[in-house]
Amino acid sequence: MPTIDEITNDAERKMGGTVEHCREEMGGIRTGRAHPAMFAKIMVEYYGTPTPLQQLATFQVPEARTVLITPYDPGALKGIEKAIRNSDLGANPASDGNLIRLVLPSLTEERRKEYIKLARTKAEENKVAIRNVRRAANEQVGKIKKNKEISEDDAKHAEKKLDDLTKRYIEKIDELLKSKEAELSEV
Repeated sequence: MPTIDEITNDAERKMGGTVEHCREEMGGIRTGRAHPAMFAKIMVEYYGTPTPLQQLATFQVPEARTVLITPYDPGALKGIEKAIRNSDLGANPASDGNLIRLVLPSLTEERRKEYIKLARTKAEENKVAIRNVRRAANEQVGKIKKNKEISEDDAKHAEKKLDDLTKRYIEKIDELLKSKEAELSEV
């Protein structure tokens, strides 16, 4: 059976991983400015294999709403264009044969609200994941308490520590959400 320290350390590691996952998801939500993280989830058909766009090209952001995408392999250009066109970025890529210029349209008020709603949904999903980690850890503590491997006081102390960890990591997700909402509200 694991010790209380092992249980709480494992729970903290998983909660930290959930916050990182949330940070990545928030980074993928488009704001008014262009940034390479917008392309993280775009898959390109490359020689018959779905490949992440970020593995096929370099990205430059010369202006706030312009992205220059330079494929490592010029043969991937058409596939990259198609993948961007089919994505939810709402931008039309223009190619000159060597690179792709992508000018992102301004976000409408309605689109901003949709993105804020999406960010809130992602934040809530990650909070639920953190609470599930706490519940699983509390169940482990309950099992070792039931087997009389730890005292009642040690179990209560472990549960309090898990509650404190949960509160701290949920606050981090709230901070990510608040930051993303501010970024999306910025015109």
